[in-house]
This record gives sequence, C-alpha cells and structure tokens, in this order.
Amino acid sequence: MDVTDEALTAYFEAVLPHLDERQRRLNAGAMAIMLGRGGRTRVAESTGMSRSTVIKGANEIENGAEVTDRVRAEGAGDKPAVEKQPGLWEAIEKLVSPTTRGHPMSALLWTLKSTYELSREVKAQGFEASAELVRQLLAQHGYSLQAPSKQAEGTTHPDRDGQFRYLAELVDAFIGTGDPVISVDTKKKELLGNKSNGGTEYQPKGDPVRTDVHDFPDPALGKAIPYGVYDVTNNDGWVSVGDTADTSEFAVAAIAKWWDTLGKHKFPDAKRLLITADCGGSNGYRVRAWKWHLAQLAQRTGLEITVAHYPPGTSKWNKIEHRMFSFITINWRGRPLTNIRTVVKLISATTTQGGLTIQAAYDAHVYPKGVKITDTQFETIPITPHEWHGDWNYTISPHPLTPN
Repeated sequence: MDVTDEALTAYFEAVLPHLDERQRRLNAGAMAIMLGRGGRTRVAESTGMSRSTVIKGANEIENGAEVTDRVRAEGAGDKPAVEKQPGLWEAIEKLVSPTTRGHPMSALLWTLKSTYELSREVKAQGFEASAELVRQLLAQHGYSLQAPSKQAEGTTHPDRDGQFRYLAELVDAFIGTGDPVISVDTKKKELLGNKSNGGTEYQPKGDPVRTDVHDFPDPALGKAIPYGVYDVTNNDGWVSVGDTADTSEFAVAAIAKWWDTLGKHKFPDAKRLLITADCGGSNGYRVRAWKWHLAQLAQRTGLEITVAHYPPGTSKWNKIEHRMFSFITINWRGRPLTNIRTVVKLISATTTQGGLTIQAAYDAHVYPKGVKITDTQFETIPITPHEWHGDWNYTISPHPLTPN
C-alpha cells in the first residue's frame, strides 16, 4: 500500500488520542500489516511506539484479537522492582560509589564491580535482585561495566574541573552562534623508512611485509611530524606533515592551511575562531611564539582568535586525540611508513562510519628551532586574558597594538 510518511503520521495523530492502550496497539498493528514489507518500522516511527509494541499488535491481529470491554487502568501492570523494594537502588548505589570513576567532560559513570557481585551483596542485605535486574538499574542510572584502564594522572590542578566546565561553555557558545571550533595538537612523531609499524593487515599467507630488524632512525629520511586540526562542528580535519621541527610557527601554519583550505569555505561569515589545545608543546600557554604567530594569523584573516587550553595532565581529553588521531593510527597499522608521501596518503585515506574525513599535505617549509620573540614584539600582541584563568584562556584581536 502506497502511503506517505506524512499521511501516516497525520492519521495516527488524529486517531490515537481517542483510543485506549489496547486499541492503539491493535490499530498500529493492523496498519503495519496493511502497509506490508517495512510496515512495522514505519508505524513505529510515525507513532513513537516501540517496534516490539507494533509487532505485538500485528501478531494479535493476525491471531484474531477478541473484542473485549476490559481496559487496563493507566499505570496498571507489575510495579518496578524499586517500587516493590524501597531502598533497593540506594543499596546498589552505595556499593558502587566507592569505585565510581568519572571526568568533568561527560556524565558517564562506570563501576569496576560485576553485576553478579553486586547481586550477591544486595541479597545479603535482604533484597531480591538478580544480576540482570542490577544491570538494568545501573544502565538506567548511567553506569556501565568497564575493564580497568590507566586513569591515574598524578596530582591534578585544583582548577581542573572548573577549566573543563569553562572550556565546554566556550565551545557551546561558539557552536551556538555558528562560529568555528577546532581542536589542535601534534601527533606522535613517526620514524620514516622500512620500519615495523604496530598492528596487522591481511597479506598472502606466509608472505608478511618484511621490515628492518632494527628501528634506528634513518638520517636521510628522518621523522614525520603530523600537526592536526579537527573541526568539531563538521567532523573533518586537516593534517600538515612536516619533517623539520615541531615549532609554534609550524603549528600556526597548519591552522592557517586548514582555514585557507577548509575553514573559510565552511564558515564564510565567521568573525571569530575558538581553538582548544593542550597546555604544553608547540601550542603551550606559556609559549610566546605560539601567541605571536596566532596574532599574525588573526591579522591576516581578520578573525578574533580565542584559545582555551586543557589543564595540565589532561591532554587525553583533547577531542582531536580520540576523534581523529586514533583513527589515523588504526588506518596505517601494520604498514611501514616508508616516506612522507606514504604518511600523507594514509592520513588522507582515513575515514570512519561516522563520516570523518581528513585532508593532508606535506609542509616542506623549514621551521628553525629556538627563535625568540622579543619583548617589543610581544608587546604588540593584542591579547586579552579572560577573567577565568587568563593564562589558559585568552582572546587575540586582529588589530595589532602599538609598542610602548
């Protein structure tokens, strides 16, 4: 039967409010049967019912549902376990809270205890709770079971959580006004040459790719230095691959290349840019050259550039790490990075089912180390520290200052 989704939705909106629970289910089931293949899914989407409810209604229709005057009262049926056993969830929560883990950028909580252990412990307190019931209650309250992982970061800064909240507010504000938000960082330097690369890939049986026995750097090839820019809004990125040094000039050149190649075309009306970055390295909050070159970029593009740094010891929360760099690593696993061209090609070929795309190019420019920014130069940077941690959060105007 040829019925548009709009017509189907309009029908159910007109009819269902006048039916009781059983009638709604049977009506949905009958319509699903009438629509034929794919009807159950379409009816579920149009009514907001679960697909299992629609299937149940269709089965009842096909089996000859009997006419009855009985109507289940609103809220009838078996009560949830937490209502039949007051204090059950509170008992479970007390058991998991000593081992709860979390971080300020996510509402996710997780516990290291198994549901079977928790079930035994709450039963010892007089409750009836199977391992499956414990699992359902934990899921309803935002918990999931995870294997132990390396989480300890040593001493944390007292304003760590506050900076995460401030950074999240900045990201939301920029995205809300349609302005670009990028996450930047330098990926691990990679040895070039016929070197073993972690991981495996399919090869003819008994014929693996043969690589050098020793992973000593080849002076003629050196190392690849990938600097990445991840567009948080569009889920795409840019990587400049250099081979001289990871300097602030190189980092800002990569951001400039992203803007010229991708950014200005996706954000044609943008007047400002938010950069989230680690607190150290070539884009560190204490690095004068980083701020100096950003000021040159702001002046050239006319963009007001705001930078928000992740607090010390939290670089793994940088979005580029797990939204872009991790997939690049997966894509080139088991393949020797023989030269710069190979690195660029493998980065550019990285995609995900979630829609990630990456463009990459070789930056052949030589970036000398140890270039100092003089006091006179630094005084011309039109930088405004934010009220909250102005060392980590600051805005650079596109209009340079006149030195005193």
